[in-house]
Amino acid sequence: MAIREIRVEGDKVLTKKCKEVDVVDDHIRSLLDDMMETLHRTPNGAALAANQVGLLRRLVVIDYEGWYLKLVNPRIIAHDGEQECIEGCLSYPGRFGKTIRPQSVTVKALDENGKEIILTGEGEMAKCFCHEIEHLEGEVFLDKVIEFLT
Repeated sequence: MAIREIRVEGDKVLTKKCKEVDVVDDHIRSLLDDMMETLHRTPNGAALAANQVGLLRRLVVIDYEGWYLKLVNPRIIAHDGEQECIEGCLSYPGRFGKTIRPQSVTVKALDENGKEIILTGEGEMAKCFCHEIEHLEGEVFLDKVIEFLT
């Protein structure tokens, strides 16, 4: 496993759309492992999208709220309700803001073995799913902020 450099504000890779993964193989599993290791070595991290470490692939890792996930090609397939959130991001250190997110989000993805999974997150996990999947689309939370806190 390798620790990857987290890309920060100003790096154009953060605004690029990530490509679908065609085959979940050992190379993809290795990238997911690197991403999880990077997440674990970064203070205050909950999740990481591939473009945050310079990889333009649809990959997300999450270790948050009791969830430990390695997701390939995640997509939001349903959402419900509304909540006000406070968000920050490893790629925008020291920046926080209020956003409006769904209260519940259902995601379809492949796991690290290529098996299709469907997950539903509520509250903080719904926010997390939205935040990370938007990264894969080249969108950042700053675009969703309704009030900046720092």
